[in-house]
Amino acid sequence: MMDTEGQVVVGVDGSDSSIEALRLAARLAPALDARVHAVACWDFPQMYAGYVPPDFAAFEAAAAKTLQEALDKAFGANAPDGLSQDLIRGPAAEKLVEAGTGARMMVVGRRGHGGFMGMHLGSVSSACVSHADCPVLVVHSERGHRTHHLWKGSKGKGETKA
Repeated sequence: MMDTEGQVVVGVDGSDSSIEALRLAARLAPALDARVHAVACWDFPQMYAGYVPPDFAAFEAAAAKTLQEALDKAFGANAPDGLSQDLIRGPAAEKLVEAGTGARMMVVGRRGHGGFMGMHLGSVSSACVSHADCPVLVVHSERGHRTHHLWKGSKGKGETKA
């Protein structure tokens, strides 16, 4: 395992919210006297286990491409000083929690690829919030954010009809 002290670990899956997480981590890292460490997790889908010979190299290459594209979208040619990255095989929730051990902070997107509409916090971000031993910041993307009300009657509360 890598030494994470002095790092802001960012979970990256290529989603808009993970790209926003990278940008926010880059803004926060100097205040935390830390550097940004981007982490992408990949695994062979279990639904194919036993049916198709696993092409681990193809899955890893796809994850590496997703990570690089996310870094390019987030920073272009202006990557933060000391930016590091890691590609880890395994379940994202578990591996991100491990990657955050000893980190100054972890930043993850609210809901990445594969999320179900209507879920307010994705399974990976929920696991990170629940199990990481460092502070966790969950980022919403501007593009995918919808305004909706969580509680019945929250809209127009206190207003009277004329």
